[in-house]
Amino acid sequence: MAANPEVLERVNALFQQGKLNFESGRYRESVECLEKAAALVERGGKLGGEVQIWLVTAYEAAGKSDAAIALCEKLVRHPDSKTRKQGRRLEAILKAPRLRTRPEWLTQIPDLTGLETADAENQKAYAAPSRPKTPRKPRPKPEPEPIDLSQVNTKDNAFVWLSLGAIALLVAGLVWFGRP
Repeated sequence: MAANPEVLERVNALFQQGKLNFESGRYRESVECLEKAAALVERGGKLGGEVQIWLVTAYEAAGKSDAAIALCEKLVRHPDSKTRKQGRRLEAILKAPRLRTRPEWLTQIPDLTGLETADAENQKAYAAPSRPKTPRKPRPKPEPEPIDLSQVNTKDNAFVWLSLGAIALLVAGLVWFGRP
């Protein structure tokens, strides 16, 4: 079918337009472009399989689940192994039972399409006033109070000296026994 370069170029253009429409959320237009591309391309080829895989996803997104499943059942027998594998995966997804969702699992997103766009005057009213910022003078850091050594608790220092002695003995033992 897509033997001559002009037809192949037309197929690629329709395919790219179909993908672009799909990614933009225009699923009906995507289905139309992909159906035209699928009619022009050799369905048993690699490009034909790719077009049909995209057509399955476009059918599902456009609400044509029956058409998507029917096309998946054809893709399972496609000559290209990658297309067969994708067809099996998509068929399993499309035939899987729908999960029920509880209302508490969902987050309601408010519809903002009804809001009017604010004109320039209203935008200025809500904008923060713009005044030139003057550099602030750095605050002098307060000097720490001197420590009165007569109030320092020195009774617990015996533990420190005992620990230092134990470490010194350990190091001396390692040096002594570590010699060849």
